[in-house]
Amino acid sequence: MAMHVPKSYFQNMMKDGTKHLSGMHEAVFSNLEACTELYKTIKTCYGPKGLNKMVINHLSKLFVTNDAATIIKELEVQHPAAKMIVLASQQQEAECGDGTNFVMILAGALLEKAIDLLECGLSPSEVIKGYEMASEKCLEILETLVCHTVKDVKEKEAVIPIVRSSVASKQDGYEDFLAGLISEACIKIMPTKRTFNVDHVRTCKILGSGVLSSTCLHGMVFKRNVESDITAVKDAKVAVFSCPFDIGTTETK
Repeated sequence: MAMHVPKSYFQNMMKDGTKHLSGMHEAVFSNLEACTELYKTIKTCYGPKGLNKMVINHLSKLFVTNDAATIIKELEVQHPAAKMIVLASQQQEAECGDGTNFVMILAGALLEKAIDLLECGLSPSEVIKGYEMASEKCLEILETLVCHTVKDVKEKEAVIPIVRSSVASKQDGYEDFLAGLISEACIKIMPTKRTFNVDHVRTCKILGSGVLSSTCLHGMVFKRNVESDITAVKDAKVAVFSCPFDIGTTETK
């Protein structure tokens, strides 16, 4: 006859299947190892020479990308500690629109070094205190490492070096050409009082040429052929209709 094994008071409050971890090796190291495994997965995607990852989500849809935001979105991370790093990278994406890979790599590297410090005998509170002191020191040092400053965002030549560093990680080899194109497009729709809206810049892909044939147009582009023999008009008046403008068909029996 099997004896009934009583549960602890904490487990009685939780539903069946809940795991309760305690102690340095069970709780702390397991969380750190989960975070570092996620960090090692994203690490090789960083930089202009980063490798692409092939991700297949739960709908069997294939993604081939080196964008950390797309990878972690499709991975559906479930571990609570690793999910905190994912939330930090998503917050970076919402605030700045870029840098998700850097946030995950920086957090993973710090946690990887924290494992060595804990194994040396330091307590988690001492490691946290040390990282807080290091953060304050880094903010002081960063002020002395400024290499370029943009005083006027309306000046194209001053904006291009800033844009080039962002484009280089996505389009290696075309960063010089695309940086000038992107800077020109952003400056043209830059508002004076309101915040910058990325939806005001659109791209239109036209078959028949390459990336270096791209140009920036201030206005609207309709990707379709004309309905008449006239292909070019200068100083023309344009009427825009928000409803269908064609000949209606009649019903025949």
